[in-house]
Amino acid sequence: MGAARQPLRVGVLLPTREQAILGEYSVSALLDFARRAEQLGFDSLWTGDSLTARPRLDPLVVLAAVGTVTRRLLLGTATLTPALRHPLVAASMVSSLDHVSSGRLVLGVGSGFPGPETDEELAAVGAPAADRADPADRAHQLDETTALWRTAWSSTRPGAPNRFAGRHWQAAGLDRLVRPAAPDGPPLWLAADDTAPVLERTARLYDGWLPFLASAEAYGRARRRLEDLCRRAGRQAGAVTPALCLTVTVGPDERRARVELDDYLEHCYGRGLGEMSATQACAWGPSEYCAQRLADYVRAGARHIVLRVGSLRPETHLREIADVLVSKARQTDQESA
Repeated sequence: MGAARQPLRVGVLLPTREQAILGEYSVSALLDFARRAEQLGFDSLWTGDSLTARPRLDPLVVLAAVGTVTRRLLLGTATLTPALRHPLVAASMVSSLDHVSSGRLVLGVGSGFPGPETDEELAAVGAPAADRADPADRAHQLDETTALWRTAWSSTRPGAPNRFAGRHWQAAGLDRLVRPAAPDGPPLWLAADDTAPVLERTARLYDGWLPFLASAEAYGRARRRLEDLCRRAGRQAGAVTPALCLTVTVGPDERRARVELDDYLEHCYGRGLGEMSATQACAWGPSEYCAQRLADYVRAGARHIVLRVGSLRPETHLREIADVLVSKARQTDQESA
């Protein structure tokens, strides 16, 4: 990964969860947000996924709409929970979305935010895991689902299999499914932490790594470990994109920004900043300070940063984030090239 330096990209999360919290399901507002992000020079747009744990508009439906009003932006999920959908239905939906977006799709996938709400959500849809609360079993199910997707997406190649047999899923006739726009389907990024099993799975099976790590130092150590594991796995340089999710609340007064971010996280997770900042990358206060936090992750090797605006009205902060944070990140990248 070191020899082929990937371009730095900075994206922003669409406010689908924020809309649900406020009870304002406005697709037109989301499309305005998307157009504005493209005009301001962001590189990508992302949206999350949940049915009952942290409800919001469906990410694949939202991105299909966004794909029709944008031309340049990459469109991504941060994060899609494949266990919420039958894998064949999901494979077809993803292929359709890949065509709508003209091949601009990136799928961040995960096993679901840890907690009883996610366990209940998975049970409600009958997710076929031996123990839905067991992280290892959920990880195996996720890897199996993405393996099925890849098998389906490549099944029309000469000699490629058109059936799949796993512990959780079996399917035949995969070559009859709609092919995605990209030859092998969209890139699949594993959204998870920096544990040894996660990094090993990422190095073997995925095209990107999308963590929330709370410090740039921890991120740098994990990124170097991932780079070494990719070499050992025989992956080409640049095959795995080191990404990052960072929540930012900008404001001239540090105390008020902290209060706003704390309130935001309470609404999203039922947990405040004190607890969430121990495991998730967060920055709050003057935009110059937040920009420095972002720059630290760029220096640590992050190549695609997904910003979540820690405000229930994120559109009000979009220009300042673009002008200060994104600009600083790109300047830092140029200086360290």
